[in-house]
Amino acid sequence: MPRRDYEDDPGAPEANSLVPAASAVVVDHAGRVLLQRRTDNGMWALPGGTMEPGEPIGECAVRETLEETGVTVEITGIVGTYTNPRHVFAYDDGEVRQEFSICLLARPVGGALRVSDESSEVGWFAPDEVDGLPMVPAVRRRIDDGRTGDGPVVR
Repeated sequence: MPRRDYEDDPGAPEANSLVPAASAVVVDHAGRVLLQRRTDNGMWALPGGTMEPGEPIGECAVRETLEETGVTVEITGIVGTYTNPRHVFAYDDGEVRQEFSICLLARPVGGALRVSDESSEVGWFAPDEVDGLPMVPAVRRRIDDGRTGDGPVVR
C-alpha cells in the first residue's frame, strides 16, 4: 500500500491513528548499516514495522528485520523513541498514522540478505554511502542518532 510521509508540513493531513512500531539500526562488524528500499514509498529505510498484540518491542524489531531483509539480529541497545506528532504517514486507504517508533540498536547474528514484499532492495552501507541515499528525514535522524552512541534520545 503506497504511503506518503509528511514532516513539519502545514499541508499534511491530520492523524487518525497511532500504532506502536519498532525499527532497528543494525550495524555489522565493519561498521556498515543494514538498509532496505521500501516498496511503499521507494525510499531507503531502516527495517521495522508495527507491533503485534502480545509482542514485546524487541521481538518486533527482530521479527521485522528478518521479514524485510533476511537478516537475523540480536538487540544490543536502544537508539531512542520517536513520537513527533508533526510526522505522519498517509496511506491510500485513508489512514493517516502519527509516528510512534522505538528505534533499537542491533547486530547481525545470522541469515542472508534477501528482499521481501516490503523491500525491493536490501544492503549493507558504509556511513559515507548512507549520506547520499534518498530517505525521509526521520529515518536519517535515527541513523545519525545511532551513530553517535550518546544513549537513548527522545524525539
